[in-house]
Amino acid sequence: MENLDKLIKELCKLPNETQWLEFKHNNYNPEMIGQDISALANSAALHEKSCAYMLWGVHDETHEIVGTEYNLQTLKKGNQEIENWLRSLLSKNADFEYHMVSMDGKNVGVLIIHRAVNQTVMFEKCDYIRVGSYTKKLSEYPALQAQLWDRLRTSKFEERFAKQDLDMVTALGMLEYSTYFDLIKTPQPTNAEGICHYMEEEGILVKQDNGLYAITNLGAILFAKRLADFPRLSRKAVRVVQYQGSNRLNMLKEYDGTKGYAVGFEGLLGFIDALLPTAEVIKGALREKKTAYPSLAIREAVGNALIHQDFAIPGTGPVVEIFDGRIEITNPGTPMVDIKRIVDNPPRSRNEKLAELMRRLRICEELGTGWDKIVISCEMDLLPAPKIDLYEENTKVTLYAEMPFGNISAEDKLWACYLHACIKQVQNEQLTNTSLRDRFGLKQSSSGSASRLIKEAVTAGLIKPLDPDTAPRYMRYLPYWA
Repeated sequence: MENLDKLIKELCKLPNETQWLEFKHNNYNPEMIGQDISALANSAALHEKSCAYMLWGVHDETHEIVGTEYNLQTLKKGNQEIENWLRSLLSKNADFEYHMVSMDGKNVGVLIIHRAVNQTVMFEKCDYIRVGSYTKKLSEYPALQAQLWDRLRTSKFEERFAKQDLDMVTALGMLEYSTYFDLIKTPQPTNAEGICHYMEEEGILVKQDNGLYAITNLGAILFAKRLADFPRLSRKAVRVVQYQGSNRLNMLKEYDGTKGYAVGFEGLLGFIDALLPTAEVIKGALREKKTAYPSLAIREAVGNALIHQDFAIPGTGPVVEIFDGRIEITNPGTPMVDIKRIVDNPPRSRNEKLAELMRRLRICEELGTGWDKIVISCEMDLLPAPKIDLYEENTKVTLYAEMPFGNISAEDKLWACYLHACIKQVQNEQLTNTSLRDRFGLKQSSSGSASRLIKEAVTAGLIKPLDPDTAPRYMRYLPYWA
């Protein structure tokens, strides 16, 4: 980590230890360190600090640098290294890193503890908090406990720091800020101060109390030149995999995104497009290239996976998998709306700032219209309906290539019928036998097949008649919720 010497000097200037800062000399008691990591992580969240710190080799009263004789990374608890022992007893959301820094010929140990996210950080299944400069059990302070949980519930991923203690030039050098000005169609300022102004206004950069800058998660995930420069975000890069056939047995090509989402989005879509089968169709006197999937549907589905993922789930990011006949787009986290109401309900995202900025950058469509466009574009190309599968910690959207009506599964036909009714409803229209035949590209002679599908959808409770007393040939249908 860069500028650790500056960080140590700034922390030593503080008049006293704080709820997010602890000074030590040579005390490396493992149980004490574990409890302090829990307390400092929780206190950092309570006091809205990105990180808390434990410094060894600093006098706790004078804050004079006296040096430390040990290195946390080489000490052991029994036969196990202390760091591994600590991680085994801390809750999974504990995030910390240790560095040894030489200051005026003396060693200072720096433990950087990232704030608690989503839930309290626990040590040996007990959570702690700092009260003044003391570590206490959180359960003994109900008022602080309530305040902390309120902070954890309202804490936003986008506002937390991905990299901090950077000078202005270094911070800007890690971002592809020219993409921002290109996308918002605003002339780029000619000096660093002018560029930095826009970055601060957008919450991409934050000026810290020590005069240096931090790059927020929002700034890094969208505009990083190299996501690898931000270790806690590097696994959130988009991965694209193409397979031979319809299973994962043989991989043909693989692409791992290296840039922020806004910087690399068009390149990502271009890579996906290059892997998809295409055909030339003749319209009038012109030849046009037609891909197996609507480009708008791919764009929206990939954009949704980026926007709505759960960044709190570690070690995984969005994945696009291309098979013969289908594309699967998977992201960490599950939707915050009922998937049966995904067409008509107002959108909700756990990453509102990310969603708002990506839409303003025109990476995705207007608020709330994404799934409408995915469904409509698939219907216009007479493709099976896009499918949503929910798992414990993931959401998978599947887009299908063209398929004969008889080869579509009964479940997928019902889902397509239901989505067709939803789209008609939001357009102030209703599903009919004719509209359903048109949706699947069926001839009038197939009206019996359409009628049977409608009846099955009514029986399944997915759609209902607009007027049950209407003659069968004039019957219109609504989604169940209308």
